[in-house]
Amino acid sequence: MASALLLAANAAWLPAKAVLAQQLLQSSWRSAQADGRAHRPWPWADTHAVAKLVQPRLGVSQVVLAGDSGRPLAFGPGWAQSSAAPGSGLGTTVISGHRDTHFAWLRDVRREDAVTLETAQGPREFRVASMQVVDSRLHRIATGQDGAQLVLVTCWPFDAVAPRGPMRYVVTLVPV
Repeated sequence: MASALLLAANAAWLPAKAVLAQQLLQSSWRSAQADGRAHRPWPWADTHAVAKLVQPRLGVSQVVLAGDSGRPLAFGPGWAQSSAAPGSGLGTTVISGHRDTHFAWLRDVRREDAVTLETAQGPREFRVASMQVVDSRLHRIATGQDGAQLVLVTCWPFDAVAPRGPMRYVVTLVPV
């Protein structure tokens, strides 16, 4: 019985942490917008807010963190720092998120859906151009392309039982 409760609590921890973190991140994002500086969402955070993703049809409003390693992704979507900076317009910006928390909404995205990427430089409007499933062992996202694409990436399938599979769901957005 105790082990069942422990397993249930452990399973609920990541989603609960993800929800609470977004509240703290929203506050740090507002501070960053006000003064243009990086604000850590909590004193021991090793990341900061760099942008905000908004998808009105699905009611999505999420702060994007610097970095896409496991630590930032536990709290929200993360910007791959090897890609173009959000809002720079200097190539492809890649943002990743977990399929079962922050990027679960990607399963309901449709072609032509609008997505706004808010940055310190202001909002940029995008539309969904394509969605595809790729094998991460064989496919790399080209980040040096001209233009200002936005690419959202999560694990696939959305209902996978085992985590860390090689397949990725890739949503490519183009500027409006």
